[in-house]
This record gives sequence, C-alpha cells and structure tokens, in this order.
Amino acid sequence: MADYSNLPDFDSLPPVEGMPQGCAWGLFDKDGKKDHLGCMNLLTPQVVQGALKEATDGTSVSLNWNIGAIKTPGFGRKGLVHKVISFQDTPTPLHGFDDEVEFNTQCSSQWDSLVHFAHQPSGKSYNGVQTSVDALSQPFGTFDVEKELPTLNHWHQRGGLVGRGVLLDYRAWAENQGKKVECFSDLRIKTSELEEIAKWEGVEFKQGDILIVRTGFTEELGTMSADEQAKALGTHQTCGVEGNKESAKWHWNHHFAAVAGDAIAYETIPPLNEDGSPAGIDSLVLHQYFLSLFGMNIGELWDLKALSQACKEKKKYSFLLTSCPLNVPGAVGSPPNALAIF
Repeated sequence: MADYSNLPDFDSLPPVEGMPQGCAWGLFDKDGKKDHLGCMNLLTPQVVQGALKEATDGTSVSLNWNIGAIKTPGFGRKGLVHKVISFQDTPTPLHGFDDEVEFNTQCSSQWDSLVHFAHQPSGKSYNGVQTSVDALSQPFGTFDVEKELPTLNHWHQRGGLVGRGVLLDYRAWAENQGKKVECFSDLRIKTSELEEIAKWEGVEFKQGDILIVRTGFTEELGTMSADEQAKALGTHQTCGVEGNKESAKWHWNHHFAAVAGDAIAYETIPPLNEDGSPAGIDSLVLHQYFLSLFGMNIGELWDLKALSQACKEKKKYSFLLTSCPLNVPGAVGSPPNALAIF
C-alpha cells in the first residue's frame, strides 16, 4: 500500500522538463504505469476510515444542483433538453413513462476531469497526456481499458470518492463580518481569508480532505428568471478563489484530495495578468495547476445552501462526503452525485 505521509511541498516537487515548478507528474505512478487518478490517491483506506468517523447522526444532504437550473449556460454551452415519452405512444402501449435527457455536463453541478482543461502552453493534461476528441469519444463497447486517460469513468473502478469533506462557508463568514458578497463580480477570495474562515468554524485541515467553498453563487442564480440569469452571467465576471501561483501553492501544500465550490469555475473570472489587468480564459491559473499539473479534480456549481444550514445548526463543518459521477467512458465532466453525511 502506498505511503503518502511524506509528500513534497510545492517548492520541493521534482522538476519536470518543460513544465513550471509545481508539477506532480509521476508522483503517484506505480509499477511502471502512469497514474490517472492524481490526488484521489490520497484517499487511502486509513484516510477513509478516519472520514467515516465524521458520520455520527446519520443525516445526509445532497449537494447536486438541478441540471436544468440555468436556462442558457455560459461559455456557449448547451442547456438541458428533457423529453418525456409515454409508453402509450410506443409499439407497446402500456401505462408508464421513460425519460430522454441531453445536456452539456458543465451546465450544472459537475466534476471536472483531469483532461477538461490542459496546461495551455503545452496542451498537455495530467501526467503528460495529450488527447483528442476522437480518443475521448468512446461509443458502445469501447472504453479506456489501458487507463491511459485520466477521465472520470475510472472513479468507478476505485469505488468512487469517499472522504472527509470540509466546508469553508465564505458567504456566511463574510456576512458575519459585514461584507457584501457580489457573486457576479471579480471578487477574489484570498487564501488568507480561507484560513480565517477555517479558524472561525473551528476546522483543522487533514491530508486527503475534499475542500468545499461556498459563495452563494448557485443560490442567487436559482432565484432568477432566464433573462436575469443571462444578464448576470453576461457580466463575464464570477466570484471565486483567487487564481494565482500562491493560491495554487497553498492548495497543494494542504494536500487536498479534491476541491469543489458553488461558483462557476472555483476560481475568479476573469483571471489576471501579472500586471493586474484582466486576462483571457486561457490564463485560468488554478485550472491549469489543479487539473493538469497536480491531478486535483475541481467540482463546480454545487448546491451548498442546505449544507451551509446543516453545518450551522450542527456547529460542525466537516462531514463524510461521497461522490460517484456517471460511469460514462471518456468522461470529461459529469454530475457529481455528491452527498454530505453527518
């Protein structure tokens, strides 16, 4: 069994030719085979056994937002198409119904796979993978048996995600501090603020935690009409965790197994250039570090309102977290099917 008790910090990660400092490629490789799970490897049996102790009263909270909650998703993505079929209209006229759904997996709550957003200068995803639409489009009867692609379908072979979730409730903390949270602005949550929130909640991080950050983003979108949503998303600004190298370093050095939030990209949009001016989406810093260099999956657009209320009532911000996305070959993104269990 692998021992990850002495993982290198960000500055001590071995250099990888052609890549920036902070590249964890090869760190989780075993028996001469390239790893495809990344930081999920930190969810060892011992870590999971410790996480089970977080479930004490047996209550659970779903963290999945409605797939059709956004009428027209951002970035030109397709929204939900839902067709209900009556058996009365089929060659077998029984009393009953079927569903057909079609949607972009980024239109609501999802996990980003490790090939969703590559290291832009090189075009390489986690562990040096360079893939294509053809390789990721896997029809009936074909899937990545050689485990060459770090996609979400492989989560099922390891039994999904089970670990200790930790909520950093930025929204509740900010309101307690008298700060207004502007979700559709370039509000940048600093890691120093995340540390303050953890102290405010009485949370101590552990290796292998799944970090979850609440801003109230999905809650605000969920109260809007389609036109209001379009106007809010049309600002092309969304709140999130500050996206810079220091923030990436902070996340790696805590050795989280994954991160998630209710904002549209976990990190703030737009990203910034070094001089502080707005940059293009190709400059998203945390997406490149987390997905491509660390192998750390990102959850986005989660529904965290009920979780926030449960944590407040229980005065407890850590819990058992389970998640198992759809078992789709070549899955670049997928609904999380996430539950917090207290």
